[in-house]
Amino acid sequence: MRTDSSPGTLPAREHLPAGDAGTPVLDVVIPVYNEEKDLQPCVLRLHEHLKRTFPYAFRITIADNASIDTTPQVAARLESEIPEVKSFRLEQKGRGRALRTVWSASDAPILAYMDVDLSTDLNALLPLVAPLISGHSDLAIGSRLARSSRVVRGAKREFISRTYNLILRGSLQARFSDAQCGFKAIRRDVAQALLPLVEDTGWFFDTEMLVLAERAGLRIHEVPVDWVDDPNSTVHIVKTATEDLKGVWRVGKALASGSLPLDRVTRPFGDDPRDRDIQDVPKGLARQLVGFCVVGGLSTLFYLVLYSAFRQFGGSQIANALALLVSAVANTAANRRLTFGVRGRGGAVRHQAQGLVVFAIGLALTSGSLAALNAASSDPAHSTELAVLVAANLAATVLRFLLFRAWVFPDRGDSAGESTVVAINTPSSPTYSTAPHHPQNPGSYAPLPQRQPQQSAYDTSPNTTQFRAGEAADGTWRDATMQLQPVRPHDTDPRDPR
Repeated sequence: MRTDSSPGTLPAREHLPAGDAGTPVLDVVIPVYNEEKDLQPCVLRLHEHLKRTFPYAFRITIADNASIDTTPQVAARLESEIPEVKSFRLEQKGRGRALRTVWSASDAPILAYMDVDLSTDLNALLPLVAPLISGHSDLAIGSRLARSSRVVRGAKREFISRTYNLILRGSLQARFSDAQCGFKAIRRDVAQALLPLVEDTGWFFDTEMLVLAERAGLRIHEVPVDWVDDPNSTVHIVKTATEDLKGVWRVGKALASGSLPLDRVTRPFGDDPRDRDIQDVPKGLARQLVGFCVVGGLSTLFYLVLYSAFRQFGGSQIANALALLVSAVANTAANRRLTFGVRGRGGAVRHQAQGLVVFAIGLALTSGSLAALNAASSDPAHSTELAVLVAANLAATVLRFLLFRAWVFPDRGDSAGESTVVAINTPSSPTYSTAPHHPQNPGSYAPLPQRQPQQSAYDTSPNTTQFRAGEAADGTWRDATMQLQPVRPHDTDPRDPR
């Protein structure tokens, strides 16, 4: 999806480099509401698993959605007992609101979340975040519908889940397989640009995030998971399904109208450094060709209907000119939005003027064909006229596509790549802090991030510098992803009993 006034794109993905060992690499958020019984077993199990299997520093953040039981006290006790655990209290309900708030405030380069019931096998956690650390993907999701997944759940939930995903595929052209699995991760630089576009604050939040990410061309990695249904789940299926369908309708309208500036979160062509100097690389040719053919087929039918109607009141040349003029205006508008992804009113008049030039070329071809037919036969049959016009329009269609692509709607994405994405900074944005950075010797490797007590991401002590989510300490906006240390066999933690 493209507009004429694109502010820029995300930088190319890169493997998070080695560096600062004091910042957690992974921040796993657990949104909870009245989970006083399940919260402690979940956190302890997740913490033990991460200590045993995850090679970098991590954080577990409990996001309490205005619980009215003893969940806040349980979260506070876990935070005081386990250095890697932090708690965050929200006074409003909503899983999406909790994820947006904590992810926006987190300083970890990889952000994830999972449901408190831990229905998903934790062995899928490292495969989930590894493609994000390596720079291969932008988002990652656990999929219960992959062929190699192993799922234990009732027939009703299975039917609802598959039906919901079929609705997403049919209405929003979603290609990811499982939107509802509570097991997802995203790179922080992507979240900073993508989250301001996501409106939902409830259960539809991650579905909307995935749809927008996919439409923007971001790479979504899917991980097959083993999943066991929680029979004590408190999710209200009917209410959640109703809200999800409302969200599908809202997002579908926004995508159709072009009101979402998805070009702000696109990636440049070629994430390999060798590809970044390539200029004028054709983008989306196959998709544009299919869209142009569909629009062209509908335009041809529209043209033939108009021609047959105008032919009742005038000669063939007049009917052809009028029908072609009306259908050309409609064809240019449809191709502008559907085929070449140009949204908004900017440049619409210029595009229509250029489209009329293309129309004039088509008119010359079709009028010339009619003139040749009339020269060959003084009174040709109406069916013969239509056959000649169809052949002439097919010839004009190829030329029209080439002119549209190269002249009317040229891809100006390369120049946009020089711009930078500006994260939205509002007074309501949560603040977070970072410890002072100590540069390391560039000629040597930094030690592997150690699992040691971390300063809270929400701490406001005098030794920390406060700034908004997405804002660097010097006041500039940049990709503040954490620098990681390559894992090598001889890198060990002497304090680790393993």
